[in-house]
Amino acid sequence: MRKVFQAELHQIGEELIEISKLVSEAMQKATTAFEAADTELAQEVIAADARIDFLQNDLDERAIDVLALQGPVASDLRMIVGALRMSASLERMGDLARHIAQLARLRFPENVIPESIRPTFVELAQLDIAIANKVTELLETRNLELSLEINTHNARINELHAGVFKAVAAADWNASAPTTVDVTLASRYFERFADHGISVARKGVGATTGSMVRSSSGR
Repeated sequence: MRKVFQAELHQIGEELIEISKLVSEAMQKATTAFEAADTELAQEVIAADARIDFLQNDLDERAIDVLALQGPVASDLRMIVGALRMSASLERMGDLARHIAQLARLRFPENVIPESIRPTFVELAQLDIAIANKVTELLETRNLELSLEINTHNARINELHAGVFKAVAAADWNASAPTTVDVTLASRYFERFADHGISVARKGVGATTGSMVRSSSGR
């Protein structure tokens, strides 16, 4: 029975890593579509989100079965509950990547972001991709130092996000109302993606060490 239990724990961990890799791929493709107004790539991201949802549901069902049937001890229980919570955050990250792709498809053939503020969104995208990749690496290696790097990226994203709102509120902002809405929504999607990445990293550290670390955003 113990071998079966350990096999189930291993499978939960592997599914969590697979979801994280798919989320990273989704954000990479979504940001490329977003920056290049590439509707075909945007549609790939939108369609692929179903796979993330399926894996999250499968992981959750597997974890609940283990909780119900195996009676895990404290350390294993922490890992299973952490996996449930991380899978929910990863699934939401996939949704946010899909939202970014949907914006790209909605505004085709135009670019979603005005040229004047485009460099900010290029940096937001790069930082989100870096966070997604580091989350996967953290899940694979349990290298807790990665959580500090993720926090650093998130702090910069928060600065950029605040800068977007200052830009659209400035007297010289002359974009149309729909564009202004797109810009603020897109900035929020990038910012929330990073927040969920922080959440996964924090829960991953907690599942490894038995403690919860506080992110730089206090969330």
